[in-house]
Amino acid sequence: MRIDAYNQVAQLYGIQKNLKTQKAQNAAGPRDQVSISQAGRDYQVAKSAVSEASDIREDKVSQLKSMIDAGTYSVEPGDFASKLLEKYNA
Repeated sequence: MRIDAYNQVAQLYGIQKNLKTQKAQNAAGPRDQVSISQAGRDYQVAKSAVSEASDIREDKVSQLKSMIDAGTYSVEPGDFASKLLEKYNA
């Protein structure tokens, strides 16, 4: 196999490849744009509102504390087990 013929072919393809990339770089086509839908904006607002909200509901905690202090708080074993199973199976 003649090496000089191979080099000539490689140079030929290398030049064409460079021309194609230069043409692609010089072409001023439309730019990509991103737009967020109204549903996406609403989702962002809701997500930020939830993240700012407290995980602890102070009114429920104070109500339970007062019931425990007064001795009126009691848990029914059947109710607890059924609620636990509902959460586990959901």
